Parts: sequence; C-alpha cells; structure tokens
Amino acid sequence: MAGDGARTSRSFAIILIVHLAVLVLWQVAVDAFQVPKFILPSPLATIQTLGTTGYAWGANTLVTAIEILGGFALGAFVGVALAVIFSWAPLLSLVLLPLFVTLNMIPKVALGPLFIVWFSYGIVPNILIAFSICFFPILLTTARGLREVEPDLLDLVKSLRGSRWTLFRKIQLPGSLPYIFSGMKVGAILAVAGAIVGEFIASERGLGYLMIQVQSSLDTPAMVMAVVLLTLLGVALYGLVLALERMFVVGDARQT
Repeated sequence: MAGDGARTSRSFAIILIVHLAVLVLWQVAVDAFQVPKFILPSPLATIQTLGTTGYAWGANTLVTAIEILGGFALGAFVGVALAVIFSWAPLLSLVLLPLFVTLNMIPKVALGPLFIVWFSYGIVPNILIAFSICFFPILLTTARGLREVEPDLLDLVKSLRGSRWTLFRKIQLPGSLPYIFSGMKVGAILAVAGAIVGEFIASERGLGYLMIQVQSSLDTPAMVMAVVLLTLLGVALYGLVLALERMFVVGDARQT
C-alpha cells in the first residue's frame, strides 16, 4: 500500500512538472519571438482574462460542465443498461445492435440543427448531442465485457441453479467492470467534444458560445482561456472515472 502511494505521488509529480515546463516554454517562446497576442497569447495574458467580468467565466463554465456531465451520465446509464439487456436477450441484440452501429455513423454535427428544431435552444439539446456521441463506445465495450466471461464460471453457476440475476451480479458484472470503465474513459473525452459541438452550432451560454462571440474581435486570449477551461473540465471528468475505476476494479482485485 505504501509503495503504491509513493508511486502515485511520484507519477503525479512528474506529470505536474511536465505541464509546468510546457507553460514556461510557451511563455518564453512568445516573449522571445514577440508573437502578437491575437496569434498566440502568452500564458500570463491568457490568465489575465479571468479578471475580466464581461466574459462571465463562472456562469459559462458551469453551463458547459452541466452539459458535459449530463451527457456523460446519460450515456453511461443508457450504454450499460442496453448492454445488459442485449446480454440477456441475444435476439434483441441481433436486431438492434446493427441499427445502433448505423446510427452512430451519422455525423453528430448534422444532428445539431435537428436537435435545435426538436428541442429548441438551451442546455437540453447540448446534453443530448453529448450523449449521442459518448454512449456508443460505452455500449460496445460493456457488451463485449459481458460476453467475455469464462464459460466454466457460467456453467458452475448454472449447475448450482443460480438465477439470471445471481449470474449477472456475481459473475458477469464483476468481470465486465474493466470493460465498462474503458468505455467510460473514452465516453468522458467524447462528452466534452459533444457539448462543444452543440454550443458551436447554436447556444446562448457556455464556453463554446463564448468562443464564437470573441472570435469576431480576434480576442485570442479569451478563446485560449476557454480551451483551457474545457480541458480542465475534461480532465476532471476523466479523473473521476479513473477514481471510480480504482475504487471498484483495483480495490476488488486487491481484496481477492
């Protein structure tokens, strides 16, 4: 346990040092080559935009965070639920899974105007766009995890007259957790992209909306700051998934 903690702290320190080194190099390069601010602002010029009240950073960041988290949570729930249903009903999987594959091929940017027509402006259509992008990887990886259970374990539970619920709870679900979290990590990245796609198409709030507004005036520092905040939101969501994976997957492995 102590060794794992030391390795985690060392890895975190290395990651932090690398990111700080990139920021320092960025600042030095911009100052040394006198890069115009509208082309590439320095980190200090980017951070200074946080003190400008006209951007409403807090409110816009909160809106985008709600869209990302809402789309991801909905995608994770629907993806895992459908995968479980498909594992219990192979015929339904045979009928519907190819349809989901086809629907996933539709460019999500093309769905944006339709979502706006159906659901109007606001947070809801952006949540749905984020959901439409992130749920499919979770569905596929979870379905694969539920299928790739050792046949001997399944035969053992069936020979002991275990119910389908017992089979799922004791064998399939624990065995598929690594697959579920792998899909969720991909979904966390895609949820950020989905929320921004929605805000770029049509929105009245959010970081994507703010980027469109400041683009016309070549306010590059504000655009870069919006990108930084989006990145931080994505990192936070990805870190949450990693923490849950460590809790449920790594923790269970240690107990066994």
